[in-house]
Amino acid sequence: MAKLDKNIFISAAILGIFGILGATLVSLTWTATAERIARNQQEAFLRNVYKLIDKSEIDNDLLKDVITLHEPSLAKTDIRVYRARKQGRPVALIFSPVQGPGYASPINLMVAVRYDGVLGGVRVLSHMETPGLGDKIDEEKSDWILSFTGKSLGNPPPDKWKVKKDGGVFDQFTGATITPRSVVGTVKKVLEYYAKEKENLFKKPAENIDEVPMH
Repeated sequence: MAKLDKNIFISAAILGIFGILGATLVSLTWTATAERIARNQQEAFLRNVYKLIDKSEIDNDLLKDVITLHEPSLAKTDIRVYRARKQGRPVALIFSPVQGPGYASPINLMVAVRYDGVLGGVRVLSHMETPGLGDKIDEEKSDWILSFTGKSLGNPPPDKWKVKKDGGVFDQFTGATITPRSVVGTVKKVLEYYAKEKENLFKKPAENIDEVPMH
């Protein structure tokens, strides 16, 4: 009987050790995977940013010089505002994401505004617009989104920040006016907000934000 109890104890101990080892392995694997995913997200984010503001113009850590903005007129979700600087001087603000109304869900945009109020550029982060029509806002589908680069509230004038069908200067898509109209209107709102709040946005203390939101 004693020998049986000893065997049971040894078996239980071995199972316990394997259980601990297995749990430890799973934990380490999950941690490594989570860290790799986070790094990939950060790298993807920075690649988008450097399409809008050249990397050579920035010498601060964008992922640490960031604040959270609560502005319902620009997005229903929180907006991260990344401050680009060179030798301590403000270069640009990158708003991500701002949102315009879309066909089935919001159109999520990244908008970079230079210190002088000129757009560094706009990129679409995500959308659910109609394939072959509204999806032309994607950089991969057409160069339409690139037309914002260099624009400002003075170029074109505020009353021309519309698609051509509405009397503005921006092209619309055949059979899909709503999507470009939404993007143009949203970008204009960002520029208007920036014009009013840029000094405050650059001066606010940076926040401790660990992750880049993906949309």
